[in-house]
Parts: sequence; C-alpha cells; structure tokens
Amino acid sequence: MGTYARQDIVFVRGEGCWLTAETGERYLDFGSGVAVNALGHAHPQLVAALKAQAEKLWHTSNLYRVEGQETVAEKLVRLTFAEKVFFCNSGAEACEGAIKVARRYHYVSGEPQRQRIIAFSGAFHGRTLATLAAAGNEKYLEGFGPTADGFDHVDLNDLEAVEAAIGPETAAIMLEPIQGEGGIRPASVDFLKAVRELCDKHGLLLVLDEVQTGMGRTGKLFAHEWAGITPDVMAIAKGFGGGFPVGAVLATAEAAKGMTPGTHGSTFGGNPLGMAVASTVLDIISEPDFLEAVRSKTLYLKQGLEGLKDQHPGTVEEVRGAGLLMGLKLKSHITPAQIVKAANEEKLLLVGAGDNCVRVLPPLIATDKDITEGLLALSRALARVARETS
Repeated sequence: MGTYARQDIVFVRGEGCWLTAETGERYLDFGSGVAVNALGHAHPQLVAALKAQAEKLWHTSNLYRVEGQETVAEKLVRLTFAEKVFFCNSGAEACEGAIKVARRYHYVSGEPQRQRIIAFSGAFHGRTLATLAAAGNEKYLEGFGPTADGFDHVDLNDLEAVEAAIGPETAAIMLEPIQGEGGIRPASVDFLKAVRELCDKHGLLLVLDEVQTGMGRTGKLFAHEWAGITPDVMAIAKGFGGGFPVGAVLATAEAAKGMTPGTHGSTFGGNPLGMAVASTVLDIISEPDFLEAVRSKTLYLKQGLEGLKDQHPGTVEEVRGAGLLMGLKLKSHITPAQIVKAANEEKLLLVGAGDNCVRVLPPLIATDKDITEGLLALSRALARVARETS
C-alpha cells in the first residue's frame, strides 16, 4: 500500500554504522532505522545469538513456558523498577498494553470509573487506534472513524494544566521523557519529578513511553533515570531488539495485578528468536562502560551540532535532545525533508520529526570518527540547502 513516501534507495548490506546500497554506494546511518539499530548493523554478537537460536527453536506460542522470556524478564527486573514483564513485538503494541495495564489496575482495585489517561500534545505512541488517540494528533487520526475515548491532552511541561486535568475518572498520566516524533522535545527533570508526585498524591499510575528514549539512547539505560524517578508502567521496543522486532510492557507487581490469564496476549510476543536477540542486546547495553561511552560520545556530538548551528545560523535555530537522541530545530523557511534529502546526497541518513525538526540518531556504537564524518556531511547538507533556498 502507498503508506510510505519512501526514499529511492535499496540497501543490501550493513556493517556497524554503515549501509551499502545496491549501487555499491555507502551511507553513514545516523537514523539507526528510527532509533532501532542501537548496536549498528550486523553486530557479530547479535548475529551469533540469532543464528544459534534459529537452529534450535523459532516458535511455540505462549501456551507454554518460554525459556528465553524468563531469562530476559529476569534481566529487566534486575535492571529496572519492574517486577512484571509482558512481551510483544513493537512499540505500538507496548504502548497499547501499557494503557490496558493502567485501566485494568483501577478496575480490579474497585474503581472501574477511572479509565481516562492524561497525555501530551506533540506525543507519539504508535499507529493503533488507541495509541493514535493517546497522542491526539489530528493529522494521523483523520479518516479513521471515531477516535478512541478516554484521553485528555495538555501541553508538555505545563504542570498546572496537568493538575487541572486530573479528575475522578483519571487513571494514569502517560508521557515520553523526550518526545521523539514530536520534535525532540524533552520533559524537564523538574516536570517529571512533579508528575511522579502528582500520581502518588492522586492514586494514579505513571506510564512512561520509553520506546525511543530507552535502551541506552540517552546515556542511561532508560531516560527517566536522569530525573531520579521510577514509573509504574513502561513501554519499550525499538533498540530493545537491536533491529529484531521486540517490545515489552514493564510494570510493578501492584500496577500489573489486574493482568490475569485471558486479559491480554500476543501470538508472536516473546518468541525464542526475539528473546535470544533482546537478551544479548541487554547484556551489551547495560554494561557500565558501554553507557559511559555513550555519554562521552554525547558530549562530542552535541558540541559538534552546536558548532553547526553557529556555522549555519540562517538554517538551524536550535540544538535539542539528550544522549544520542539529538535534533536540529530548523528555521521556519527550511523543512526537515529538505535537510534529509540533502543529507542523502551527502551519503548521510537522517530522520525527520515534528516541530520542524530533523533527528540525528547515530547507533550507540558510533566512534568519534563516525561522528566527525557525520558532522562534516551534515554541514555540507546544511550549506547545500542554504544555497538552494537563498
């Protein structure tokens, strides 16, 4: 179906931060498959884990215990706030599952009227009907019939608006620590702390969507750690599988108490192939030295992007983001599509976003040399667009 405005490039091979097209041309991948290829392409440990599992067992369904699920769940519980984990295949599924966990929690707690969830303008939680409604973006909802009810939208970082939106039917507050699709717009540390306090005060669940911000992308395993808080429920995916489709809903035991047999399910969720890869990804990214290296690269990348802003003041308005989840907010007469196209011509892959922003998302394994090459290519792309629009 014609649902994608695809770029006319076919990639046939990948290694590290680089992709090779069918023409033989090499591209530096600073889109990471939209923050998915956290460990780059064809990472030898991931390849080995997938090959080894593929020779043993692919699928049994969730009618039986799955050894890999138990291994990965134990690791997630050890590394995070969570005590319970549900495995799925994508970020949208994880966010949809998180919504169900929050509503079901209040239902079994004797407050079935508490079904509404406070969400934030500019958010993106996936393309299912419920997650589209949670984000509230009219452009994505258009033409798909009645909007799923139960979501109240306020502006990010507006604590008074959040407090005013809380009512007797409110079940949870759901947000991304940094809005990715929305234009690399961070929730402030103070805001995250205050939202956590509001949830505690009013008996609400705090639901975090860390699909894009998680798995080391910001220099900690999950972005909420920078604020020193923990959620009650969290959705993860993207980098969790390093390119293999894997997602999960993480929750405290209390938040997950309503998720009893028959309340939720997934045919492919937590299949042995996905678990073998996710387990290996977790082992690599959770190493303190790995995350320390990401933080070091962050400083180098951010410094470089600030330099580009100074060099191209007529094109770049602002540098945004944290870790290796960075963005350039562009001047109003420039579009993300123009920068992405120009970068392609410089053999650099970037990803557009909302709020007139272009995302810079290198794999977490990018070297300083890779980042230098990326910055040089991006500078040439910015100069190219400036010439074309002058």
